[in-house]
Amino acid sequence: MTEPFIPVTEDELHAYVDGELPADRIKAVEAWLETHPEDAERVEAWRAMGQALHARYGGVVEESVPRRLELDRLVSAPRRWIFAAVAATLLAFVIGGGVGWSVRTVAAAPTDPLELLRREAITAHKLYTGEVRHPIEVAATEAHLIPWLSRRIGTTLRAPDLSTFDLKLLGGRLLPGITAPAALYMYENPAGERVTLYATPLRAAASGFIYKADNLVASVEWIAENYGYAVSGPADKPRLKSIARASYEQMEKR
Repeated sequence: MTEPFIPVTEDELHAYVDGELPADRIKAVEAWLETHPEDAERVEAWRAMGQALHARYGGVVEESVPRRLELDRLVSAPRRWIFAAVAATLLAFVIGGGVGWSVRTVAAAPTDPLELLRREAITAHKLYTGEVRHPIEVAATEAHLIPWLSRRIGTTLRAPDLSTFDLKLLGGRLLPGITAPAALYMYENPAGERVTLYATPLRAAASGFIYKADNLVASVEWIAENYGYAVSGPADKPRLKSIARASYEQMEKR
């Protein structure tokens, strides 16, 4: 006897991404995703967002609680010191959320569009270039790669030919961007070195090429016509700027 068909809900899609879906519904959800590409795209976007957030903020979860705030220390303290500690803590949060955390918030949330762009691009680059089995979502050989990413970020994208730099396009993926979806192209040379091109809508003043290194990884960012772009790869300023310039010239062709 055929089992009755039960439509997949959005709550179930979220549970599937979070690994909390009941075992008896996993096959049904996976079958649903095979025949519903838009839901499959949403699931991949949610998964990518979770991975990006974990890569950026996962370390905070592992930080130890300061000794002065440990429960056993507070419990063993004289009652008047407990009241004082609670009052001081509340006052700190009311005034400014606590000096330490306010500093952390400022450092973690820059307001400069280029710095925001750089952080997003570098995070995505580090996260996905390290993947061995699944560095990309859609292969370069798939005809729908460019039209799909173009449609999702709202502009006509091109995948620059970087063969001059001995780089071959592997494919791309959709990511959550700063204020809208972002597209990520990944390139690789015969030695396994990878370079990524990140693009996302970004309403900000146009800029020139800005290079910035983050240890062994660097990026070149620029903003043009309300879109932000970033090329990320090994910290080699002349080469990375040349790749960025070649990418810009090819994508600007109409």
